[in-house]
Amino acid sequence: MSTPESKERTGRIPVPPARGNNPSTTEQGTTPGSFALPPQIGTPYSFSSPDSPGMPEPSDWTAWDFLPGDWQTGEESAVAPDGFEASTQLEHARLGRITPEMRRVAEREGHLSPGQIRDEISAGRMIIPANKVHLSYGLDPIGIGRAAATKINANLGASPLSSSTEEEVAKLEWAVTWGADTAMDLSTGGDLDRCREAIIRASTVPIGTVPIYSMIIGRSVEDLTYDDILEEIEKQAGQGVDFFTIHAGVLREHLPYISDRLIGIVSRGGSLLAKWMITHDKQNPMYEVFDDICDIMSEYDVSFSLGDGLRPGGLSDATDEAQLREVETLGELTERAWSRGCQVMIEGPGHIPFDQIEYNMKYARRACHGAPFYVLGPLVTDIFPGYDHITSCIGATAAAYHGAAMLCYVTPKEHLSLPKREDVKQGCIAYKIAAHAADVALGIPGSRDRDDELTKARAALNWEEHFNLSFDPETARAYHDEDHDADTDYCSMCGHDWCAVRISREIEMFGSGKAMEYAKLAAETLEAVGTAEDGKAPCHSDKVDDVGARDIQQEQLERSR
Repeated sequence: MSTPESKERTGRIPVPPARGNNPSTTEQGTTPGSFALPPQIGTPYSFSSPDSPGMPEPSDWTAWDFLPGDWQTGEESAVAPDGFEASTQLEHARLGRITPEMRRVAEREGHLSPGQIRDEISAGRMIIPANKVHLSYGLDPIGIGRAAATKINANLGASPLSSSTEEEVAKLEWAVTWGADTAMDLSTGGDLDRCREAIIRASTVPIGTVPIYSMIIGRSVEDLTYDDILEEIEKQAGQGVDFFTIHAGVLREHLPYISDRLIGIVSRGGSLLAKWMITHDKQNPMYEVFDDICDIMSEYDVSFSLGDGLRPGGLSDATDEAQLREVETLGELTERAWSRGCQVMIEGPGHIPFDQIEYNMKYARRACHGAPFYVLGPLVTDIFPGYDHITSCIGATAAAYHGAAMLCYVTPKEHLSLPKREDVKQGCIAYKIAAHAADVALGIPGSRDRDDELTKARAALNWEEHFNLSFDPETARAYHDEDHDADTDYCSMCGHDWCAVRISREIEMFGSGKAMEYAKLAAETLEAVGTAEDGKAPCHSDKVDDVGARDIQQEQLERSR
């Protein structure tokens, strides 16, 4: 038997070449950069992970292949019939126009030009959910698409058992504070019209709803008529809703595939429509009146969020026949909506084993011709109720890396109860982590810049800048200061003698900790908190909970200033 000493060394194991864009604007540090594919804006591979073997290839079709029948394709843009007036962002983009909303999205993204925004919208790979009514109230438009930075959505809404309009507006404001790019009002109790109106008027971010929830207030779902559907959609569009979840992809012929699932249909909209179809022995009414729905949504420029009514509710039912057949139907509906000038994104599954996430993202990419994918989680395990914001943000990171454009947050209360203020914050932070991690991995330009600045502050042991650059400065500062002064040149994890960061900074040949803008520590130690006889600060976690610690910390900081 050969020994390690007798084996001939064949050289170092090679590092994969960095193919993607470096997410650091100035390429700081020593990492080779992103291992994602090189960005190809204007194609299905704008920012994309490499396809694993066996993954579906992107569709050859885009929204350009589904122009209205009386439109023509020109040299650089489409040509509409005489007298046509564009209503939606998609129609303006097809005509080669750059709208104020497109310019604003380009300004917010930073790495995309207004022309690139227009081109992504015209291809159907990006949407700007911006109802004309909501724009008049002060909506700040965003772009949702894989060429853009990953967005996150926060769900709100009163239930028959809990919350009120005022609480939901407060939750909206809190969610936006913690990074929500959009919000959905999923109210099923109280005065739904009043709550929706209040949320829209208070919101600078796009607002989505699931109109079927309001359609069955005061009636059983079996009594729902085509006219009821269209009247409610017209009313909510007139209020200013920016995107609708429409569960038109659940068809009668899909229902037999549900019979052997462990948990059946977990979508409220999907289950309601399944009951309607079984009662009436007819096709999904949303599918039947889909073209009429398109005409209403086109008038106000409400975007479709085509609902995943047959999404799996447990790992045992993931990537099954029912789910995949619905996705194929969503592809057909995407084509129909595009042909009527409507913007479209696709909703994705909720419980998916980690190994199946890439396939689900790329299956939808092909079936729905690159329309933006909007996913809930997905949760990658089912046994952690109370921690599903964590189980799901793990899946969400992978989903965004493999193609999802927007992530719907999950809070610690998922499957258990209606989320409160702190749950909203925890859900938003978990999903900002997922979205940001995916953007860095994909090589979105500039996405790592803040990380690099915090790393330099950490290397310099410059605690104030460390806190300031963090996503949640108060929490970071409170955790640090519960054990010692704010500007010590070590933390309590290692102590002074064992602090590797401090030692690295003292080694002259290392650049670590010597960035001029961060290297200078405060001349005097800031006494953020006093200490008791036991050597522990009053905000120490042994003495108070997190909220109490932050309150004590804030009070002491204000006094010291």
